[in-house]
Amino acid sequence: MSRELELPEGAALHPWSREFTWRTRSGPLRTLTPAQAKQFDRDGYVVLESVLDADEVAAAIAAIDPLEAEVDAYLGTRPDGRLTILERGAITFSIHLVMRSPVLRRLAAHPVIVAICHDLIGDDVNLYWDQAVYKKAEKPRRFPWHQDNGYTFVEPQQYLTCWLALTDATEENGCPWVVPGLHRRGTLAHRFVEPLGFECFEKAAEVVPAPVHAGGIVVFSSLTPHLTGPNVTAAVRKAYILQYAPAGATILEGDPTAGGPSATRPCDVPERQFPVLRGGHHVPPPE
Repeated sequence: MSRELELPEGAALHPWSREFTWRTRSGPLRTLTPAQAKQFDRDGYVVLESVLDADEVAAAIAAIDPLEAEVDAYLGTRPDGRLTILERGAITFSIHLVMRSPVLRRLAAHPVIVAICHDLIGDDVNLYWDQAVYKKAEKPRRFPWHQDNGYTFVEPQQYLTCWLALTDATEENGCPWVVPGLHRRGTLAHRFVEPLGFECFEKAAEVVPAPVHAGGIVVFSSLTPHLTGPNVTAAVRKAYILQYAPAGATILEGDPTAGGPSATRPCDVPERQFPVLRGGHHVPPPE
């Protein structure tokens, strides 16, 4: 049975999302169990432990750490150590790392992750976005409730976020929290809350933590409202986010309050939005 919740107080559908209908994947499944696929369809997320082994996690951290250090150093040159929602000592976002690291390009095309994409998206899938998110211990800060499709409106709206834990993600250091069921309503309207980022509502009746050990993945829909809590521990919480969209996906641009979108832009930057599945077959990453 599906669960489709009423919108939380203060939430509204995005004007471009009025005709949205959630699409359920019917299989066949390559890596998810039927129960896991059912949970994703019903709740909009599923936690998969032990996707990567310790060596794969260590290789990813070794590739990301020096690139994240560059971002942190740059923030040190900025007024108040901030740039949009990035803040030195609080949270950093290091984007498009597959363009700089063969280790991360291979990780983006990891056979198990690609099999997850097959099970939840289909036979023709591209990498859409990648970024490392390091939540620091010095300035504990939550992230607001948002959908990934609320930052940039992608069509089709259903794409996939794989939130890969590089360190254990706990309720104490900022693991994801989700609102189950709301993904079935489509993209919600978002507003920017300084300095936290885009927000679609302030609170919901039902919220669920999604802790995961290093090497595991929280898989959720681009339409699943989620946030990460503050890091109140003494260590950095490290995560690498890989997002995947159906081949041919486009970005809609324009003022949502002024009718329909004024322009569309294909998600086809070959250096970072490369295919991982074609016709159901794994595609090796670019060298």
